[in-house]
Amino acid sequence: MTKLYDFLNELRQQVDGRLRTDEYSRILYSTDASIYQVMPHAVLIPRTVADVQAAVTLAAEYQVPLLPRTGGSSLAGQAVNEALVIDMSRHLDQVIELNQDEQWVRVQPGIVLDELNLFLRPHGLQFGPDPASSNRACMGGIVANNSTGSHSILYGMTADHVLAANVILNDGSVVYLEDLTGLPNLSGLNDRATQITQAIKQLTNDPTNQEIIRQGTPRHWRRCGGYNLDRFVEGPSFRWPQDGRFNLTNLICGSEGTLAVMTELKLNLVPLPKMTALAIIHFDALQTALAAVPIILEVAPSAVELLDNLGLTMCRDVPEYARLLTTFIEGQPNCVLITEFYGESEAELAHKIGQLRTHLHQQGAGETAVISATDPAIQANVWKVRKVGLGLMMSIKGDHKPIPFIEDAAVPVEHLADYVIQVEDFCHSIGTDVAYYAHASAGCIHIRPLVNTKKAGEIAKLPEITSFSVELLRGYGGSFSSEHGDGRARSWLNERFFGPDLYRLYRQVKQIFDPDNIFNPGNIVNAAPMTENLRYGEDYQAIQLQTHLDFADDLGFDRAVEMCNGAGICRKRTADTMCPSFMATREEEHSTRGRANALRAALSGRLPPTELTSQRLYQVMDLCISCKACKAECPSSVDMAKIKTEFLAQYHAANGTPLRDRLLGHIARLSRLASGPLAPIVNFGASQPLSRRLLGRLVGISPQRTLPAFTRQPFTNWFARRQSPPSTQKVVLFNDTFNTYNDPHIAIAATRFLEAAGFEVILPGHGCCGRPFISKGLVNEAKAAAADTVARLLPYARQGLPIIGLEPSCLLSLRDEYLYLLPNRDETQLVANQALMFEEFVAQLAGQNQLNVAFSDEPRQLLLHGHCHQKALVGTAPSQQVLTLPPNYRLTEVDSGCCGMAGSFGYEAEHYEISLKMAERRLLPAVRAASADTLIVAAGTSCRHQVADATGRMPLHPAEVLWQAINNHGFHG
Repeated sequence: MTKLYDFLNELRQQVDGRLRTDEYSRILYSTDASIYQVMPHAVLIPRTVADVQAAVTLAAEYQVPLLPRTGGSSLAGQAVNEALVIDMSRHLDQVIELNQDEQWVRVQPGIVLDELNLFLRPHGLQFGPDPASSNRACMGGIVANNSTGSHSILYGMTADHVLAANVILNDGSVVYLEDLTGLPNLSGLNDRATQITQAIKQLTNDPTNQEIIRQGTPRHWRRCGGYNLDRFVEGPSFRWPQDGRFNLTNLICGSEGTLAVMTELKLNLVPLPKMTALAIIHFDALQTALAAVPIILEVAPSAVELLDNLGLTMCRDVPEYARLLTTFIEGQPNCVLITEFYGESEAELAHKIGQLRTHLHQQGAGETAVISATDPAIQANVWKVRKVGLGLMMSIKGDHKPIPFIEDAAVPVEHLADYVIQVEDFCHSIGTDVAYYAHASAGCIHIRPLVNTKKAGEIAKLPEITSFSVELLRGYGGSFSSEHGDGRARSWLNERFFGPDLYRLYRQVKQIFDPDNIFNPGNIVNAAPMTENLRYGEDYQAIQLQTHLDFADDLGFDRAVEMCNGAGICRKRTADTMCPSFMATREEEHSTRGRANALRAALSGRLPPTELTSQRLYQVMDLCISCKACKAECPSSVDMAKIKTEFLAQYHAANGTPLRDRLLGHIARLSRLASGPLAPIVNFGASQPLSRRLLGRLVGISPQRTLPAFTRQPFTNWFARRQSPPSTQKVVLFNDTFNTYNDPHIAIAATRFLEAAGFEVILPGHGCCGRPFISKGLVNEAKAAAADTVARLLPYARQGLPIIGLEPSCLLSLRDEYLYLLPNRDETQLVANQALMFEEFVAQLAGQNQLNVAFSDEPRQLLLHGHCHQKALVGTAPSQQVLTLPPNYRLTEVDSGCCGMAGSFGYEAEHYEISLKMAERRLLPAVRAASADTLIVAAGTSCRHQVADATGRMPLHPAEVLWQAINNHGFHG
């Protein structure tokens, strides 16, 4: 330990980046997307390549292991180790140079693949391999794993596209690795690089070794296990002919950080396809689908991907993906094969899909339907669902999970069905179910046995199933790993799979590059048994809390936290909403995965039990803004908003509830007092600099914020005085606090629109829905508010009346939080079933041709920002539909993520800066870029105030837009 302490102390003095040695940081980097957990010595977040070089140099001196890491999305456990973790993803993530003519790019290892492709798209280029994790996997990890993806039959493996690399060798020296074929000497290399180059040349030029490499390397072209020695040996052809070119990057690719540390990559690029189309082929049985793959390949598709029955079923249980499924799935198929074609024109693509249909029919492939998808938006839906397959499998509740350890084996496609059946039969014979999906065109099917890694008897099945799979693969000429690498899950069997002679050569490669075994030791060669360092294991036990919320559906609070499998989709930044705080800070701690890791550590004893209500864990949870995006976008449906509410309740019980939380929780009562006759006085006082500074000092409200004004005439007062037109059709308007006491003009517009549409509007007379209490963890108060609300709404729900809400977070609480605040109550579900957002109700009327209003034909441009809860639980399709009912309204929706205000979050002084940073990601630039006559539209109160504060433009609620659009009716208040 003294040596490690000295190493870390000296390293801290030499780097500009952040060296973290605290327990929480180590826990956050102790897992990846695999079944393993290993505590690192420390975590380095380097700012420069010089930081990385200093770490390697000192590690060589002190003999401390190193683990270079990027997104931590590895499935085989190669991104965790008892080492110094070097996280390249925070700062070393730049595009250095693009050569469009020669079609290559130089990048740093921390750049995410989707972000690189977004940069390349305007130039008509992309990186060919496309792993399913492309929205959070970085190029360093993709190269280290020799990843591939759905289009592997076109683009092969990552190693086929790496031209050169800057790497740091085991002595700390930096070398540029490139194709050395034909170079007269090695003058461009330093002494250490020269030694390595000559040693590898000697190893691969030896005729005996060449024959060992030819005989031991799997014949299947899709392979990433071991070291790529076959790329230094001429013939026979495994997939693309090897020409004996000498480039040490071929060994770095797929080496899993065990040979050197990459700091820069030169990558080959491919042209973007001009046009694509999909054929979604439906089948009633998995075996029929797998048997059809060779038939489909005869018409030369660019990709064939399997979405199996479990995947389809799990998609239907996740709101975000259930909505997407409806755009390309017909009926209830057992599984589908997603088949893609490239083409130069729509006519060519239509011909190819027609040719596929004819060929399938002639060959008797057994398909039940072939749905074509030529619309790019629908194709995006298909690929989005396909890419979440791994995570969706992990959303199965309970301790039996589909475990990744044999999932990326590949066999020749003609053997695919037989291989799957035999593995499935073997698993069933030992009492284990399986789940799967596949890169069917490449003969790679991701088989995941459902194993409980908390039980010794179940853990024993892991090596048993793996050994059975290896013997089958050897017989079929398949590859043990075709894209996810060896890691802790497979390295232990490499000698058996590749044979002792080829394995001996792999050990020599490791010795040549890393004689002191400092680079990610224990992977590829010299591995420990696969059952060591499991994330759970037979000794795993979680504290059983007395919870404030009902977690029965999750099988307990601990299992709700354990739903996070580490896939890291919460680290994506290119689209959607999850996770707003990570998008802003890029800190692992502020991802959904980071929060789950910290909570699980406190629940399981990796941290002291007192940490569960500690200030440090509060800091981890603090930037969770309860947007619910993880509930919709996380394939495992980790509901961190619910988890945070429970955490806050536990924290307050142990530490007391802050005054600010109590005040904000009771905002409905305070709003009633502050509106009406007192409103002018309250508003004037709140606008004064002294008052704002006092609020900041006493309760932590940011003085930089403009507080919402209270109204002189609350909506309820206006409603009681108006003349109500009689009607036989009735609706209940769920008037929330904000649209009653702050923005009554919105509730007035909604009322007038509904009355114009022929409805009598009823107010239920409820108090607060409890949403502010929920967000502050005041669960008892939230339950009381929910019970009162349900009681007041129940008579209307029993009459079948629609309950229409204007504020998404309030109305949708009836459909989400109420179900676990008031569990096992039929009344709660009945109310939830009748609850609709204003836009949903209007969209239903329009869809049934029952919306009897006349819209203006005036042309308008609209820019829509969706509320987070709306996007998570409903989607923005109803908003899009109703906002384009006026015939000349043209709508653009911003892929804006979260506005950052998140109720009271953005008003709190310590959150002001991060709140604006979230909004500046996309929302605020889009608003500023919109023309002055564009209508900015947002249903959420906090969203509108964030936009107004930062841009000076106050968005309209959809109800206002529609009311104004009736006969070109201006809003008069």
